[in-house]
Amino acid sequence: MAIDPLPSDFFREIDTEKDRLQAVLFAQRLTNRARHLRRWPNRRGITCFRVYEKDIPEIPLVVDRFEDNLHITEYDRPHDRTIEHHQRWLALMSRTASAILEVEDSKTFFKSRVHDGNQYEKVADVHSRIIVREGGLQFLVNLSDYVDTGLFLDHRQTRSMVRREAIGKAFLNLFAYTGSFSAYAASGGALSTTTVDWSNTYLDWARDNMKLNGFTGDQHAFERCDSMDYLRAGKSKFDLAVVDPPTHSNRTDAVDWLVQDQHAELLLLLAKRMNPQGVVYFSTNFRRFRLHELFLEHDFEIREISRQTVPEDFRNQRIHRCWRLVMR
Repeated sequence: MAIDPLPSDFFREIDTEKDRLQAVLFAQRLTNRARHLRRWPNRRGITCFRVYEKDIPEIPLVVDRFEDNLHITEYDRPHDRTIEHHQRWLALMSRTASAILEVEDSKTFFKSRVHDGNQYEKVADVHSRIIVREGGLQFLVNLSDYVDTGLFLDHRQTRSMVRREAIGKAFLNLFAYTGSFSAYAASGGALSTTTVDWSNTYLDWARDNMKLNGFTGDQHAFERCDSMDYLRAGKSKFDLAVVDPPTHSNRTDAVDWLVQDQHAELLLLLAKRMNPQGVVYFSTNFRRFRLHELFLEHDFEIREISRQTVPEDFRNQRIHRCWRLVMR
């Protein structure tokens, strides 16, 4: 699989010897990762996984594989290159990843999080949707149009935990995005699922994911609503819930959401909607997050499970933090 040495045409239009060296180092690392992951995905029934995660500090990219496609994300932009030089460097790294991982250039997609990293930001209108597999389920991902693809790979373990607890439960999915947790809960035998998100785009995507896996019927509800408003206004009770909110949101039609400032209020509202011994999985990827346990410990038994929820293909063990909260 490795190309050693890299063909000379890889280095067309390069600016410095440093660029060439970085391409070689990137190729070597990708070769090692590809060898390590050669059988791993098939044994776990997945076709979407992380290949490279800023392993080399000078190459701050993330490379994820989705079936026979690559999704490459840039996280940091160096200040010692002109824009034109940097674009050529990115093209070089993209060609290297495509060649080493044996993926056609046309199936390699590039995104940048350099500015704000908003998961809901639309960056194109190409509609490159494909079906990927994970845990015996299927999910639609869009590799071209949004900063994120529609499936957060770092929550693969958490989704499996939810499925193991779902049998016979009324399940609630807040800030549901494209509904992958709802599909896992349904596959685990949930009595009902309620999927809540403000975006019609993502609710329709969630419906498509549920339908793709055969989960239809009135027991699977979809609510277009702000999650806080849903908790304030509703009366239904739940046995199992997932709360995976964005770090921040500044919708023009709502009060700005900041997970650090508002998570305790959210979870206390949720406590009123949970049945006795109900279980809540709460997660955030805000690096400086501090759970307000003093406000929550009256209603919940609290246990952080972050280490158990980060998949083994992720080098960054702090990609998110996760708690399992049980109603007292």
